[in-house]
Amino acid sequence: MDTTTMDIGGAAVARPVLEGGTKPDGAFAGYVRQGATLEMKAFTGVTGDAGGYAVPREIDAVIDRTLTAISPIRALANVVKVGTAGYRKLVTTGGTPSGWASEVDARNGTATPVFAEIAPPMGELYANPAASQAMLDDAAFDVEQWLADEIATEFARAEGAAFVNGSGVNQPKGFLQSPTASTPDKARPFGTLQYLPSGAAGDFGAAPQERLIDLVQSLRAPYLQGAAFVMNAATLSRIRKFKTSDGAFVWAPSLAVGVPATLLGYPVVEAEDMPDIAAGSLSIAFGNFQAGYLIAERAETAILRDPYSNKPFVNFYATKRIGGCVANSEAIKLMMFAAN
Repeated sequence: MDTTTMDIGGAAVARPVLEGGTKPDGAFAGYVRQGATLEMKAFTGVTGDAGGYAVPREIDAVIDRTLTAISPIRALANVVKVGTAGYRKLVTTGGTPSGWASEVDARNGTATPVFAEIAPPMGELYANPAASQAMLDDAAFDVEQWLADEIATEFARAEGAAFVNGSGVNQPKGFLQSPTASTPDKARPFGTLQYLPSGAAGDFGAAPQERLIDLVQSLRAPYLQGAAFVMNAATLSRIRKFKTSDGAFVWAPSLAVGVPATLLGYPVVEAEDMPDIAAGSLSIAFGNFQAGYLIAERAETAILRDPYSNKPFVNFYATKRIGGCVANSEAIKLMMFAAN
């Protein structure tokens, strides 16, 4: 047995090394494989014996990076880390009124800014992958990487759909679920997105490239920097074939690695959860999602190891609280495939 020595009152005392201290895999890897670990952290904030264990920072970082790559709206939106589900954000809807005066004129009071409160609907996103104990016992198997990949894939699929079409009930509210109107900015109620018609029901009308230009120009100048198109692959396939009157494609392919292709000078992001073109569909979005859509999430992912419910498999129940909603309805515009 390995031993170490401690100096107590000038006398060397030998004591055995704890078994977990010499494991090269680390405490969390040992827990995932065998269910026993020297150091345990609580799953909940109030009970230490509930059986939950906080995911190590290395795994959580992998999940975040993978989500950004798979979930396109997450990469565009404003993501904030929160400590509770009660996150609130204040937005001024009309700015601060002002007035003009000469050098000696009296300064009258001006109106007070109007505030609106944003409260992203939140829900608990979970994944429950499983692995056999025999596979976990295989020392050559990278348990932590497998666990991160399984959780990240499931979380990305679910949140990608919610950010676009989520109902807002125990999950984020997707931007396509916001109320819409054809009226321009400052004439619509706060939280209502503006749509522009394509010119035909379920199709593009005459001069479709001009409709796309109208969509771009409906976004006011402060939001154009950082704006992008969002659509699915089927819609993008239609648009890539559009040509101007002189035969040039309106689509500009990327000529460098890491630089996205552009449409009318703005990048295009493919989101497979956007609807296909159909009568009345909102199949194209254009806007500055950093200003327009807010994602609020807990920084920690929690995981519970369950080797009992599904023997001989071990389940890894992972959860993360996440919410989202439109934060600025002037920063996102939609194209509705309708005549008007």
